[in-house]
Amino acid sequence: MARHQIPRHLRRRLVAAGTAAVCILGAAVGIGIYGAAQADDEQARPVQCLPEIPPTSEAPPPEAPPSEEPPAEEPPASEEPPASEEPPASEEPPVSEEPPASEEPPASEEPPASEEPPAGTAPQSLRGDSPLSARPRGQQPTEEQPPASEQPPATEEPPASEEPPATEEPPASEEPPAEGDEEGPPPPETVPPVDDDAPEDDFGDDECTDELGPFAQDFVSILEVDRNNLARGPRPNRNGSRGTFTTDCGNNENGNFNSDNLIAAPGKVNAAEHTHDYVGNQDVNAEATDDSLAAAETTCENAADQSAYFWPVLRARNADGTGAVDEVNAHNTGTILRPTVQLQFRGNARSDVVAMPRFLKALTGNSKGQTAGGVNVNAKWTCTGFENRITDKYPLCPRGSQVTRIDDFPSCWDGANTDSANHRDHIVFPDRRGACPAGTQAVPQLRVTLTWEVPRGRVFALDAFPAELHSPVTAHNDFINVMSEDLMNEVVECVNNGRRC
Repeated sequence: MARHQIPRHLRRRLVAAGTAAVCILGAAVGIGIYGAAQADDEQARPVQCLPEIPPTSEAPPPEAPPSEEPPAEEPPASEEPPASEEPPASEEPPVSEEPPASEEPPASEEPPASEEPPAGTAPQSLRGDSPLSARPRGQQPTEEQPPASEQPPATEEPPASEEPPATEEPPASEEPPAEGDEEGPPPPETVPPVDDDAPEDDFGDDECTDELGPFAQDFVSILEVDRNNLARGPRPNRNGSRGTFTTDCGNNENGNFNSDNLIAAPGKVNAAEHTHDYVGNQDVNAEATDDSLAAAETTCENAADQSAYFWPVLRARNADGTGAVDEVNAHNTGTILRPTVQLQFRGNARSDVVAMPRFLKALTGNSKGQTAGGVNVNAKWTCTGFENRITDKYPLCPRGSQVTRIDDFPSCWDGANTDSANHRDHIVFPDRRGACPAGTQAVPQLRVTLTWEVPRGRVFALDAFPAELHSPVTAHNDFINVMSEDLMNEVVECVNNGRRC
């Protein structure tokens, strides 16, 4: 009877006023918490030119689940409002069943507390903390995104902490090589595809942009690369040669470097405008001749292998993009990293191989692949343990995995020449079935595998011509056969007989 002592119209106003007050108070609290978090983030966020985003196995996988979890958790949150949807009862003021009005404050407190922040952060939570290489080319991160990316983890730590065990399994299960196409990958110098767009992204702040590259989109987490068979040759048939011959020529412990290119520009000093690593023959320079190569010392364990093996060096830069400057070519900066080198000669999938002539010159890849629009590009980058994922970008490897490049040389020789005007026509690649073109014959195919231990982050790059912007597609390798006739015959016999030597 007591409730009837207050006129109905006054009860309506009191209920409406109380509800409005609670909503305004909740919204103010939510806005205050969000503003404080944003202010704290702005003060704590450092400015970096080359953000060292750890390419760990924990980084990429967890990013996807957290961004997907909020939608999964929002339904339960949105299901609670039905409890708070008791206001519809309050929307029937004529009915005197307003006692629930005394229960409305707890129900009405739920929307401001649980719904206000998500409403403002949901669009930003879609960004996650993905690396720069995952952004569309040229898209810069906004200033509002970092705070948003920090809020969800505060409320989503339980699911995030449960995800790592699940996300660590894929890399382990995907490590086994994928089944290869029986006909093998496309001819090496036609894959992988090269982006037509010119680099336009940078590593971070505009003031830190390195106009000579590399750029953020030149890197990719190896975990984001689809499995492929680009490093596998076609399966040999009954007539194929299945053997391999490995020669050990060290890892350039002698520190033999120069910026000449004896094959492409003999007689011209600094023709490459970038530094080469050398193993094997120690007299490879612009002035070298067949006679001087034959008389030179070698780093190979087998002294009968005086062959020359060389490629552009990989350098590590500081976090701000700086580092030691090359005294001859100032556009190349950073500390030279020495790789672990594996040199292996392989067979042909469709036939036996014949001996390659002494002083045969061969190259693979294109040192000007960026400006040439991808012509003759043969860049195969990967990480140890992920050799079934090949990319033409610099790979960001998980902790414990190392940056690797696989360089396969052409192996179908014209049977007459040791060189040609473009240094390619005299020896070409087999087709995707492994067969050599008419008029050529298979010789042992050289595969050079280089493995570097690099700093974490997007802070490494190949030496290159200035116009090539340190692009990863400019990866290339050079070879001059200076094996003795007896050693070359041994290689042929080993390969054709299916042995591993």
